Amino acid sequence: MELALTITAAAILQATIYPNIDSRLELFVDDYLIERIEGGAEQRLNHPVPREVALTFDAPWEGDTSAYVTVFKDDDGFRMYYRGSRWKPERQENTCVALSKDGITWTRPSLGIIEYKGSKDNNIVWTGPGAHAFTPFKDTNPNAKPEERYKAVAPATGRGKDDGLYGYVSPDGFHWKLVKNEPLITEGNFDSQNLVFWDPNRKEYVCYFRAFRGGLPNGYRDIKRSTSKDFINWTKPEWLKYPGVPDEHLYTNAVTPYFRAPHIYLGFPKRYIPDRRDHGGDGISDGLFMSSRDGITFHRWLEAFMRPGLDQENWLDRNVMAAWGILETAPGELSLYYLEHGYRPSHRIRRATIRTDGFVSIHAGAKPGAMVTKPFLFKGSELVINYSTSAAGSIRVEVQDESGKPMEGFTLEDCHAIYGDELERTVKWRNSSDLSRFAGKPVRLKFELQDADLYSIRFK
Repeated sequence: MELALTITAAAILQATIYPNIDSRLELFVDDYLIERIEGGAEQRLNHPVPREVALTFDAPWEGDTSAYVTVFKDDDGFRMYYRGSRWKPERQENTCVALSKDGITWTRPSLGIIEYKGSKDNNIVWTGPGAHAFTPFKDTNPNAKPEERYKAVAPATGRGKDDGLYGYVSPDGFHWKLVKNEPLITEGNFDSQNLVFWDPNRKEYVCYFRAFRGGLPNGYRDIKRSTSKDFINWTKPEWLKYPGVPDEHLYTNAVTPYFRAPHIYLGFPKRYIPDRRDHGGDGISDGLFMSSRDGITFHRWLEAFMRPGLDQENWLDRNVMAAWGILETAPGELSLYYLEHGYRPSHRIRRATIRTDGFVSIHAGAKPGAMVTKPFLFKGSELVINYSTSAAGSIRVEVQDESGKPMEGFTLEDCHAIYGDELERTVKWRNSSDLSRFAGKPVRLKFELQDADLYSIRFK
């Protein structure tokens, strides 16, 4: 009995000292697993590749101030919600929806729900109060009622008061009604995209929204978070934290659990720089990347994730605004969407792609380098990596004990040189990939790279 208690206590102590990644997919978007990077290696922010225009806001009920796009997978296809609006000659704001089978070609369904200038032949699902920033999501809470499988939040805009963020529900994502006549959250500034999602790990709803740190008019735009168990009662909002980086205007947030590793939140805020006005607008914008494991403290890269680029129409303040959502549109391909040509007749949303798990990589060029992890615990018998090399490049992996001593039979010299480009490659040493003897014990991994990128790891 005493021996069993001793063993149990030791296991609990190990779990509190060392990260336990179990058999989860782990990205290298932060330093959670990284102890040091050596030689020619670096932790590199990668960038999405612009693709085709997904949708131009040229319907009569849309226009040059359309904004706040949301995309998500829905049954056998994808949905895109957005605000349709124009600056002149009218300022009517409409929440619209587009549908797609592949995330590439988008169409406007004729829904027959909302009348616009005498006709219901349009894709409008909501207009009036809240349409300024009406943000739907599909509720993945297993206990969600069928008549509430879609939910949304929207500001009080249009109600003749500015008293908070209101909740809406729908059975189909097209026909909406208020949850209650009072706001769900009142502490914040809700005039940009506010969003909610169900976190399956924490078993709660999470809301991210815009607020002014330091207050108006001299504060700067930042992000707050609140949580709820029932979508009705919400916690007191908290400011997000970004250790080690300066304050910047963050206009939107686009935070979402990464669907392949939902314990990690990824965010794509729009950075707004109001005092750069040489291009004729009220400042300029670009897109950032950040990540979090607790939902409050974010590792935010200062380097832009998405730049305005050569297209001079994007050098205005309401551009390079990421849509909320990441879609898997092909094997190995993730699609992101962002606004272009704001305040122009050609205002539109463009698709961009990035490799699966490819937001950040451990990278080495011609000069070799290495990354050594912190000691951690895992469950499984094989190590699988997502990687890419040149024809001359390679990756090798070494298993070490918690002190950094190489394990016999699992050294760099024992590892088969890995080269190619694969989303899943099982690492082998000599003639074996079996790591089961190390499962549940603290180990380190050393990755040696040359002209290569390492995107993610997983034990299975």
